Amino acid sequence: MKDIKVKDIIQICQGKLICGDENVVCKTFKKDTRTIEKGDVYVGIKGENFDGNTLYEKAFENGAEVCMVSGIKPKEYQGKTVIQVEDTIKALQQIARYKRSLYDIPVIGITGSVGKTSTKDIISSVMSQKYKVLKTEGNMNNHIGLPMTILKLEDHEALVVEMGMDHAGEISILTKIAHPTMGVISNIGSSHIRTLGSRENILKAKLEILEGTEENSTIALNNDNDLLNNWIKTSNTKHKIITYGIENKSDVMAKDIKCFDNGTKFILDVNNEQYEVEVPVGGKHFVYNTLSAICVGLENNIEIEKIIEGIKQVKLTKRRMEIVKSKNGATIINDTYNANYESMKAGLEYLHSVKGNRKIAILGDMLNLGDYEVELHKKIGEETVKSEVSVLITVGEASKNIVKGALELGAISNMKIYECKTNEEAIKFAKEELKQGDIVLVKASNAMHFDEIVNSIIL
Repeated sequence: MKDIKVKDIIQICQGKLICGDENVVCKTFKKDTRTIEKGDVYVGIKGENFDGNTLYEKAFENGAEVCMVSGIKPKEYQGKTVIQVEDTIKALQQIARYKRSLYDIPVIGITGSVGKTSTKDIISSVMSQKYKVLKTEGNMNNHIGLPMTILKLEDHEALVVEMGMDHAGEISILTKIAHPTMGVISNIGSSHIRTLGSRENILKAKLEILEGTEENSTIALNNDNDLLNNWIKTSNTKHKIITYGIENKSDVMAKDIKCFDNGTKFILDVNNEQYEVEVPVGGKHFVYNTLSAICVGLENNIEIEKIIEGIKQVKLTKRRMEIVKSKNGATIINDTYNANYESMKAGLEYLHSVKGNRKIAILGDMLNLGDYEVELHKKIGEETVKSEVSVLITVGEASKNIVKGALELGAISNMKIYECKTNEEAIKFAKEELKQGDIVLVKASNAMHFDEIVNSIIL
């Protein structure tokens, strides 16, 4: 373990010791007073609705040993340590960058429009076959979550971090903190197109991951993604590129893909050898995530047999293609964590590939699409027809365009459609419709709270 002391923080952040002992070791950093435990370091963060800096005394009452604050004049606190910095978020990032510099270990940085969290889970499972791994928990992939993850480093031998963004420049910040030894870009889709304006601008933003990696480091890229494929052909990067894909000739490829309701099997083609791979998650899109993990494993000298075993053992973060059974015997695909066009389309394709009685889709709004909102929701409506959905239930204003897209492609007699204003309405219709043997996809952006629907219809 590489210890960080109060005096290190003061030096790194040009902070000021208000009171306490500069030799106190800072082990566990927290930003929520409700989760504080004895000996923790509390970091005050100013949010939209409250200022966490003002809660440092509450943190001390709950057992914090050290508090780091900004923007206030903290009082001296008997027997405790208070550090004042100019900006706690910036300080958190500086401390995390320093902490990262203490470790000479593999660091895998992951970004992309779709599948970052699932890719992180699979890569972590593969890397765990050789290393003690620390990975991003949940979706702590932003300018606060990533530093908080790095500060959890103890005796770990590898680090797997997810890098998210809303605007250009954000991944640039994250990659310079994490300093990956290897990068992965899963795909370039439509997520955040409202703020970035085009998929080409999204590509530029995702490629910022290269800024924090050394020039001779490796980056794994999805060769079937149109924009990444073109970039690979035209780029003069000094980074080593390893490609993976299903359609286009790549370094690591999947063939003969077979999808089941409880997983996927495919033939891995790599280094002129072939292997059978089992993924305990359904869907072609998870094959891509798995291929990226194989690239990472190979690049980090993990034996192929161990890589395949790591894939078989993967446990995904909840609400990502999670298969649950309802009491009446229907199979529910809980993919409610988030949604954009690419992931919604992939979910419907998987729904179509699984054998079952009827295919039912309960779909909600995809958010943050800006001027593309109507077009992309209509395209999803078309995908419901192509996927032979028997019952379509939608919730939300934008999702009315899913219905329009379905109807325009001819879903009149072949599909039963329910347009709902609320989740409660959708639950009512779903409970009336669901029968034994039905396969049900439930998916929408996280803010639509579709986990409420899943929790109700499985009862």
